[in-house]
Amino acid sequence: MSSPPAFSSVRISGCWALGPDGGNSSAESLDRLYPTVGSTKPPRKRTTSQCKSEPPLLRTSKRTIYTAGRPPWYNEHGTQSKEAFVIGLGGGSASGKTTVATMIIEALDVPWVVLLSMDSFYKVLTKQQQEQAASNDFNFDHPDAFDFDLIIATLKKLKQGKSVKIPIYDFTTHSRKKEWKTLYGANVIIFEGIMAFADKELLKLLDLKIFVDTDSDIRLVRRLRRDISERGRDIEGVIKQYNKFVKPAFDQYIQPTMRLADIVVPRGSGNTVAIDLIVQHVHSQLEERELSVRAALASAHQCHPLPQTLSVLKSTPQVRGMHTIIRNKETSRDEFIFYSKRLMRLLIEHALSLLPFQSCTVQTPQGHDYEGRTYSGKQITGVSILRAGETMEPALRAVCKDVRIGTILIQTNCNTGEPELHYLRLPKDISEDHVILMDCTVSTGAAAMMAVRVLLDHDVPEDKIFLLSLLMAEMGVHSVAYAFPRVKIITTAVDKKVNDLFRIIPGIGNFGDRYFGTDAPPDWSDDEDALST
Repeated sequence: MSSPPAFSSVRISGCWALGPDGGNSSAESLDRLYPTVGSTKPPRKRTTSQCKSEPPLLRTSKRTIYTAGRPPWYNEHGTQSKEAFVIGLGGGSASGKTTVATMIIEALDVPWVVLLSMDSFYKVLTKQQQEQAASNDFNFDHPDAFDFDLIIATLKKLKQGKSVKIPIYDFTTHSRKKEWKTLYGANVIIFEGIMAFADKELLKLLDLKIFVDTDSDIRLVRRLRRDISERGRDIEGVIKQYNKFVKPAFDQYIQPTMRLADIVVPRGSGNTVAIDLIVQHVHSQLEERELSVRAALASAHQCHPLPQTLSVLKSTPQVRGMHTIIRNKETSRDEFIFYSKRLMRLLIEHALSLLPFQSCTVQTPQGHDYEGRTYSGKQITGVSILRAGETMEPALRAVCKDVRIGTILIQTNCNTGEPELHYLRLPKDISEDHVILMDCTVSTGAAAMMAVRVLLDHDVPEDKIFLLSLLMAEMGVHSVAYAFPRVKIITTAVDKKVNDLFRIIPGIGNFGDRYFGTDAPPDWSDDEDALST
């Protein structure tokens, strides 16, 4: 986000909008940390992303926001077309930054938001520093107290939609806990902290910089209440630390960063006019970044020969006979389930034969050597795209001993018609595995591409991903193969056409509804056949 045009500080409807001429000249000694105000950066492409941790919920005073989901953050080429809009919230200790952030989230009414606190990134203290902290003699309000390298690396990954692990800091013991919290991308990332504007590289990642300006007496009262009730401190220790470190640090390092802010919010959470202006600006930025993936896929990569990465199960009389049964609209649910399971078993057996194997010699009970083959990978993980994809899990478990299972929930937005990622649970260290990605039908390829993109963002090598589907449309095959040319695509049949509703023709119908015996509204489906791929 390029610097605003030069103008002096102007109070607009209860907030301060600062240009390069606004701010505090006492910050000259901080050039080591801050870029020169008024310096311009070339405009860069920005746009959405998504998600939060486990549980994937953000509870505010008014409502609960589901944070583990987002629309596509890539284009029909499978490359990143969007990145998160990052809001930086700076201000003194106990100025109300978190409250302002929560109010922004509530007013935005955007389901995919990450709230990232700088408090999670305090450095690990040495034994001597631990002793100083216990006696309130360690300065937690100095830039050196924060792990800026980790903060910058984390924000960069979040902007790209990738998963990150966030340390959990214990303010009672002044140490990081053993467990870490997982976050996964966002449409909007709100990063708040006292030193939010105190590093040049960090500032480059912020699309909107907001400084929360609250009276020092109010901040002191809030800090006393918080540290005594929530962090187990005594009043003398809190006051000692405030006078020795907090107040001097605010004067030297924090208040000068007000000059770097795009917007200054006086009175913090009490300034609803300023918050409304911020929300309007963020909404306008998000609208500029909308992307229609399915429409792009429908017009791309057609009229080409099927890719070499596609492997179709041989159409024997038995396979064609089972397709005849499950495609027939008159087939009962029991028969549909029975023959679908048979096809799934054949499909997975075929997929396993494409895994890498190496020579292996074993000795038979008769004492003779046998030259055989053994799987040369580390482990196999199955990932189902809910809900239809989970029907393939029993077949995978039946033929693959000790297989790990992950799930990804992708559904269609009823208003936009676009696929949205709503939930994911993947095994640890999945990046070292061969991954069998399962869905029953693939039409345009949008949902399958989203699932592949999720795996890539979790560092699974592209050539270790096997996309399995009972039925695919040629459009979906081309879309996935073009975007991810090293992903292996395996199916039992490929149909040529997709209708105006992106449903496969002649197709199989809504696989999930037929398998589970449910009736979905005509304009909604959780299955790629009628949904989002």
